[in-house]
Amino acid sequence: MKKYLLLFLLLVSHSVFSQADCSTALTVCGNSNITYSPSGIGAVNENLGGCLISGEHNSIWYKITIATGGTLTFDLTPSDPDADYDWAVYGPNVTCGTLGAAIRCNAATVVGVGAATGLNMTSTIISAPGGSLTPYCKYLDVLPGQTYYLYIDNWVDVFNPTMAPFSLTWGGTATLASPFTNPNIQTQPFTAPGVPAANPADPREIVVCENPMIFNFNTLSAGILNGNVNFVISYHTSQNDALSGANPILAPQTVNTTSTYYYSIHYEDPANPANPINSCRQVGTFKFKYGNISGTNVILYSCNNNNAGIGTFDLTSAAVFADPTAVKKYYNSIGDLNAGINEITNPAAFVSAEGIVYVKITSQYGCVAIAEISLKFYPVVVVNDATLRSCFIESKPSTASFDLTLALVTSQTGTKKYYPSLADAENGTNEILTPTAYIAPNGVVFIKVINGNGCFAIAKVTLIVLSPVYSNILEDKIICMEDKTTLDAGPGFTSYEWSTGATTQTINNVGVGTYWVKLKTGECVTKQAVKVYASEQPVISSVDIANNTVTVNVTGGTAPYKYSMDGINWQDSNAFSNVPRGDSHVFVKDSYDCDPIDITIVVPNLVNVITPNGDGINDVIDYSALGSKQNLVFNIFDRYGTKIFQADKSNNYKWDGTIAGKKVATGTYWYSVTWNENDKKNTLFKYSGWVMVKNRD
Repeated sequence: MKKYLLLFLLLVSHSVFSQADCSTALTVCGNSNITYSPSGIGAVNENLGGCLISGEHNSIWYKITIATGGTLTFDLTPSDPDADYDWAVYGPNVTCGTLGAAIRCNAATVVGVGAATGLNMTSTIISAPGGSLTPYCKYLDVLPGQTYYLYIDNWVDVFNPTMAPFSLTWGGTATLASPFTNPNIQTQPFTAPGVPAANPADPREIVVCENPMIFNFNTLSAGILNGNVNFVISYHTSQNDALSGANPILAPQTVNTTSTYYYSIHYEDPANPANPINSCRQVGTFKFKYGNISGTNVILYSCNNNNAGIGTFDLTSAAVFADPTAVKKYYNSIGDLNAGINEITNPAAFVSAEGIVYVKITSQYGCVAIAEISLKFYPVVVVNDATLRSCFIESKPSTASFDLTLALVTSQTGTKKYYPSLADAENGTNEILTPTAYIAPNGVVFIKVINGNGCFAIAKVTLIVLSPVYSNILEDKIICMEDKTTLDAGPGFTSYEWSTGATTQTINNVGVGTYWVKLKTGECVTKQAVKVYASEQPVISSVDIANNTVTVNVTGGTAPYKYSMDGINWQDSNAFSNVPRGDSHVFVKDSYDCDPIDITIVVPNLVNVITPNGDGINDVIDYSALGSKQNLVFNIFDRYGTKIFQADKSNNYKWDGTIAGKKVATGTYWYSVTWNENDKKNTLFKYSGWVMVKNRD
């Protein structure tokens, strides 16, 4: 644009305070971009020279230190194309009092489209005076350690009044000195304070719990510096102050949530206070955000299980505050909360009666709120004890099969689980998995009724085994094998079912055998067995025959016995006298008076005298006629009872009055004959007598 009214503008410029003079130039920190809005001039209207003949208007000074040599370019672009920026570069290694002529200078009129200006790699000019249309000058060749001053000025007059910030970006192969790009100086990244705003382009936000509030900015320093030593941070209310380090906030002050605040970081070389990079600053912005929080009072429900009067509450599940990063502490009273004492240490499993718990909520930004949790019980599960009766199991009558699902323990809906003990029901262990067919003796089980809220109550169910009911009349009987009898189960039963098919209380004309009857009492049926035994028949164990006297010996059966020789006339004595020689019958019966048993007996022909003289008359005692009997034995004894001869099969059961071929002395001898009768009992017979032996030789 045209540069008119020079004198007027110079007067105006002196009346406006800008950000810097050459002596207070802002140090450029590395090759990072710069954004700035110059306004007015510094304390001195410097003698610029070169293409900038009109002096300062809205200016800013930068000091540049070269880190690595090479080419250096920059682009200076106004945010509004109607702004007219001029600039000049002085150096290398000059001082503000003796800047000398600018080595690059551009005052071209480049208002409008393409208002950018600066140094590039294609331009060949080193100066563009006012009115020129060449916005770029030739790049600089720079060496490490060199310093340069860059002056930037926004020309404004009454014809071109546009004030707008610029952005400055560096190019070329050279790098600019900065402590912020030297890993030996800045060992850790700086940490911007606060949290990102909803719009990422906005400054980061530091949450405060009051608005307005007095804030100590120094509390942010350690977090921002992040352990980087020899760096200093200051806080400011404007960007220009932050860039220059002017007007730092030194004490806590009242802040609000509408203003933007700035922090400025610079290096202080402990070995070289004059190091140019000490003036290099890194600037950031932040705002304050009102972060006051409020808790939500909630009702928390738990189960009053088994109506115990207490429940287990998970206090951490109460939605008193939505942010999961907030810290919550729980107290039994507001007094404990305010004093910070007696904190509830098991909030996830807090056992309590109904009541109120107080929650102190601390947000991630340190803001505090208080909420109440009202502890309530769900409606209790109502149960009542019950009794189940079931018929005995026939194979194990002390037990029964119970259908536990039939126990009427509640009228409410819910899930039922069955347990053998109260402890199991409370702990949920050893659950009965077959409740419809639970085999058990008399005792108890427990039913846990669980409603839709997961609450439960426990009912006791008494189990009663209905024992078998037997007839106390029906007993085993003993009858004669040939007889019949009547079996009577007795009155008082609902129904009868006999093994014979009869359904009456009694059955008649019953013979020897095993029977049963099913006796129904209520719903239970008892099967009772009964036997009809045949009476035990007496057994004639032996028969003693002495001359004409027969003695019958009996075992078995049931005494007293009756004896008879003809089956008609009976006697109590077991001895019969004057029994004729030859075959006879003996009958015996016991007290049951059943058909008698009988055997045939033989009374042998009795020989009392033998004369063994060979005349063929009475020469021998001969029992060969009994030779067919079992175990026939014929023994001879002297008067002293000494056995002197045994007749057997080898001598045809005969004795001729000799011993080993010698005749015995005349005298009386005793003998006995025993055998087993050929009947099914092998009845033992014993026949005894005496004989006179007369030997005349």
